[in-house]
Amino acid sequence: MMMMSWNGQNTKLKKPTCSLRTNINSLQIGFFPNEKAFSLRYQTAGMLETVLRQGVLGEDDTGEDSPKNLKLPSRRPSIVCESCLYSLEKDMRVRAFHIMDPKGIVEMLLIFLEERGDGVLLPPSLDNNMENKDRIVPFLGKWKGHSITKRSGVYGSTMAEAETVTSLEMDDKGQIIQGITSTSAAGDVTTNVPWTGIKSDNLVTFAGGYQMTLLPGGMYMGCPCDVGKNVAESLSFHLEFCWLEGPGKRQRLVRTYDVEGLAVSTTYFYETRM
Repeated sequence: MMMMSWNGQNTKLKKPTCSLRTNINSLQIGFFPNEKAFSLRYQTAGMLETVLRQGVLGEDDTGEDSPKNLKLPSRRPSIVCESCLYSLEKDMRVRAFHIMDPKGIVEMLLIFLEERGDGVLLPPSLDNNMENKDRIVPFLGKWKGHSITKRSGVYGSTMAEAETVTSLEMDDKGQIIQGITSTSAAGDVTTNVPWTGIKSDNLVTFAGGYQMTLLPGGMYMGCPCDVGKNVAESLSFHLEFCWLEGPGKRQRLVRTYDVEGLAVSTTYFYETRM
């Protein structure tokens, strides 16, 4: 297992030992068994302590002060969302954590890269042939895909499928233009969502207060710049994790929340480059 964390200051890599004991009543989970993908929200501080503190510190955790230069999240975060995508090519998975501080500002992004096997394993690497100095390049272009949306029990426990086309372009001034078109499986409903934003290094900020953090290994994580502002304005919001494992195919998970912070739905996307 390899873990990487991004907190706006340092990048820390460790090989953690992670023990996870969960009670299903403490989670809000969207699970896709055929795709081996899931997204869940931790609702107790104890869960956060078990997964993140033990996952980051592993056998080094003595309960004392954290090692120098290692940042741990707030003990009372407003939102902790885990998204898991399973490799299409190997017996491997990636778990990504969005962690919002008590005020609703993104505090930390965590990636756990895990590979199944017996005996002594070498930690999987995030380095691959897609790595580019400009991390947005592999995501540019048009992507055609299929989505499955599962709504939570509070919202009817329904499921819907759709065909999607997503485009992402960047001009010479660094402006990002994204278009998302979704057509229901029955073909009777089509929605179009245009977005524009500005890229600065490995951060894309879209109009309306949404940001996309470009990570190594063909990944990005998206979230509101300020969840508290969305809640104050009675606006729903969503968190996103994307893994572009190969040059022409990718998987995405999108988790949507209502203004109370309850999960409304989880959507899984499988997309190929057009």
